[in-house]
Amino acid sequence: MMDQSLPDKAATVQLFHTCLINEFYPEVGMAVVHILERLGIRVEVPLDQTCCGQPAYNSGFLEETKKVAVKNLEVLSSTEGAIIIPSGSCGDMIIHQYRILFAENPDLLKKVDKVSRRCYEFSQFLVDVLGITDLGARLKARGAYHPSCHLLRGLKIKDQPKILLENIAELEMVEFEDPEECCGFGGMFSIKNPEISGRMMDNKISNLQASKVDMVISCDMGCLMHLEGGLHRKGSQIRVRHLAQVLDSGVD
Repeated sequence: MMDQSLPDKAATVQLFHTCLINEFYPEVGMAVVHILERLGIRVEVPLDQTCCGQPAYNSGFLEETKKVAVKNLEVLSSTEGAIIIPSGSCGDMIIHQYRILFAENPDLLKKVDKVSRRCYEFSQFLVDVLGITDLGARLKARGAYHPSCHLLRGLKIKDQPKILLENIAELEMVEFEDPEECCGFGGMFSIKNPEISGRMMDNKISNLQASKVDMVISCDMGCLMHLEGGLHRKGSQIRVRHLAQVLDSGVD
């Protein structure tokens, strides 16, 4: 049942599930749904949503990007409520890059403006919109937080994930060297520049291993997929977890 104390924009929300979560990490999407529903929020998942278009956009295929962007704008415009995006990368694409993509199309720019004003990254929605900092989660572990580039530098979201993590019972958050350095994924960057990407990933993993953590936590599955592969190849026992999975831990 809806919590009457929640703001109106939280009565019903739309989940933009992102490609990586939908195709490879559905458990992350379910964790997001579980958390929001426990808060009394009705979660809808627009079935015709598609890729945000960032891979094509970063590769210079602007006309192809416009096609998927228009599709998403049509789908999301037909829905109601806040749009929750559990990814800084996809959030930055829809909120900021769609404006650039359609800068010379006033009609589509109006639609971009209406949709982007409803978009919130997951931790941003919890802390800034709902005013929630403690979800009652409990997890006995040593964790390190990796702030993804698009979340930190694109959406300027820095403190919200940390605040939520600090309030998880028994979770010890550990500082490590150069936490804000890129992990080397960067979507197409890792494909176009595999050697540089690999070195950046190695540096990140070395710093995580030196901190002796059990898990690395982030708000973007792109970074975590990249790090997970590197950790696996090195035989590391460090696990990767999306913020939503950690916040969904140990809740009765």
